[in-house]
Amino acid sequence: MTHVVTENCIKCKYTDCVDVCPVDCFREGPNFLIIDPDECIDCAVCIPECPANAILAEEDLPQDQLHFIEINAELSKSWPSITRTKKPLDDADEWKDKPNKLPLLER
Repeated sequence: MTHVVTENCIKCKYTDCVDVCPVDCFREGPNFLIIDPDECIDCAVCIPECPANAILAEEDLPQDQLHFIEINAELSKSWPSITRTKKPLDDADEWKDKPNKLPLLER
């Protein structure tokens, strides 16, 4: 199993999780981070680091977030690796807990 970045990361892109990842499995898009499922070693150290609670173990995903397994896998093939913390998006705190952000995902 792997870990998955879910909808709550969209338009936030906090990068606290990136610094603790021992295998550099995070990839960065314009307004979202993803986990490369081929690189993730399922260590779970990223989960408590995410201020948006957007990272879950694949087996713990709620039904309405299951499609993020495929989204993480798909985008990991084209998005560049991120290995250091960056400033979150300017309005991240405003977007952090808003639902239904999938249409806002920039690929």
